[in-house]
Amino acid sequence: MQAAVTVTPSRMPELLLGLATVRPVFVWGAPGIGKSSLVREFAESLGLECVSLLGTQLAPEDLIGVPQIRDGRSVFCPPEAIARDEPYCLFLDELNAATPDVQKAFYSLILDRRIGSYELPKGSIVIGAGNRATDNALARPLASALVNRLTHVHLEASPQDWLAWAAANGVHPWVVDHLTDRPDHLWSKPPKTEEPFSTPRSWHMLSDALHSFGPDLDEDTLKVLAHGTLTPAHASAFCGYVKIVRSRFGIEAVLRGDARWPHRLEDRDLLYYLADSFRGRLVKELPADKEHMSANGRQVAHRAKSLLVQLAEISVEAARTVIASDADGTPVLPAWSLVEAAGDMPRLVEARR
Repeated sequence: MQAAVTVTPSRMPELLLGLATVRPVFVWGAPGIGKSSLVREFAESLGLECVSLLGTQLAPEDLIGVPQIRDGRSVFCPPEAIARDEPYCLFLDELNAATPDVQKAFYSLILDRRIGSYELPKGSIVIGAGNRATDNALARPLASALVNRLTHVHLEASPQDWLAWAAANGVHPWVVDHLTDRPDHLWSKPPKTEEPFSTPRSWHMLSDALHSFGPDLDEDTLKVLAHGTLTPAHASAFCGYVKIVRSRFGIEAVLRGDARWPHRLEDRDLLYYLADSFRGRLVKELPADKEHMSANGRQVAHRAKSLLVQLAEISVEAARTVIASDADGTPVLPAWSLVEAAGDMPRLVEARR
């Protein structure tokens, strides 16, 4: 299902309060962005126990129950997890990953709030959740009858929301500080190959591992942890950031001339991290029009050209990342700066094309 309108995690409790208390809701979203946690926290805020049923682990009889003979008639007894006397939150996790027969078994529970003769206690709420087919996750199409029984809300990852949560929940300061500088690294689209990718959940996993290993964590182990949980490019950037934190070596020192670009092969992740920071600084400080450049702007431009030459001497590939266009092919740096780079380093700019 495609998202016409998305909501951030901070808005979800308000929406669920107005929707889930009157009608069943289905929360769509990519893996690892916090769908399950949000539902559990919402149920807790209402004072309701959250009972989770995992769609991929259910068979139809797990919902309908088993028959018993009473007064010569068969009566289906719903499972204990569902048949409760007090109101609760029934969370149907990975509902769209369930088989068609299991999805059919949910019809009456979702629409009529009953299974056989058992009816959910008044005050109970029903919320489903699942990944989208475009997320390369296990997902089956929902039947139109089931789609029409639910109100659909599409959740998106929000760096601002997650960082506010992380700061209050003991997430490792390296993770919080790095994502404060690089919020675009919080989430990446699930890859088509079997490899780790960045999500709020994977960053939380990395945080737990960092806490577990403690401050004496060595560089090789850090790489294992980062590359075992994050998108490869994000893992390299994070390792570079940690090197900066530990060595107090940053882009400010390079810009001032107090330090040079790291040139050791084992510091290549740090080099790329600094190159990316350098790019961000140039985007912020170089004016779009060279003719109206201030004296300070000319000094920045001159220093930037010198640093770019030095960077290219160490790694042409790293230097290319500084002047590269964005994902849509639109130049990020001012056109005049690219023209000057072409004059001084034609090989660098030609390769960019």
